[in-house]
Amino acid sequence: MPEQFIDDDVALVARCVVGDGAAWAVLVARYQRLVHAIVRRAGLDDDTAADVFQTVFLRLLQQLPHIAEPDRLQAWIVTTTKREAWLQLKRSERLVSLTVGDSDDDPSSNGLEADLADEAAGPDDTLGHWQMVAQVQRALERMDERCRRLLHMLFDDDDLSYLEVARRQGLPIGSIGPTRARCLAKLRRLIE
Repeated sequence: MPEQFIDDDVALVARCVVGDGAAWAVLVARYQRLVHAIVRRAGLDDDTAADVFQTVFLRLLQQLPHIAEPDRLQAWIVTTTKREAWLQLKRSERLVSLTVGDSDDDPSSNGLEADLADEAAGPDDTLGHWQMVAQVQRALERMDERCRRLLHMLFDDDDLSYLEVARRQGLPIGSIGPTRARCLAKLRRLIE
């Protein structure tokens, strides 16, 4: 199916969800250059870029039936690609390089110079953080009232003990931990 027969992402996603392989091929063709450009702009090599590309489209395939706003598919792809590229960059930066200095002029260096990465958050990191915060807030809004209240009590008000949370929620204290785990699992599913 040529790309010109599917003009918008909404129709394209709908066809992909029902298993239209040709629509999937159009979707990949439509966004492959964008994904590759984002990854290369992040400074990743070809092999890592291929890994990110594969991960992004695998996640997209898994998430297509759950995408609430298919008209914002491009934004989803950009965000997912930037996150995956960032993860790859963080994996590659885990080691700090220490090299022997070329000069003995500085006695305080003991012959070593450290190449340390700047730890300050860049614009993409800050944007990614706030996008994640917004995503968590939207997911919390979609949760049932009981889970939403429990999670707010446990994570927003750090002065509350489990005993106080149990009293306010009308639950036995021993059920707070398992209930919290179930609510967090629900939240994870809503975010994914």
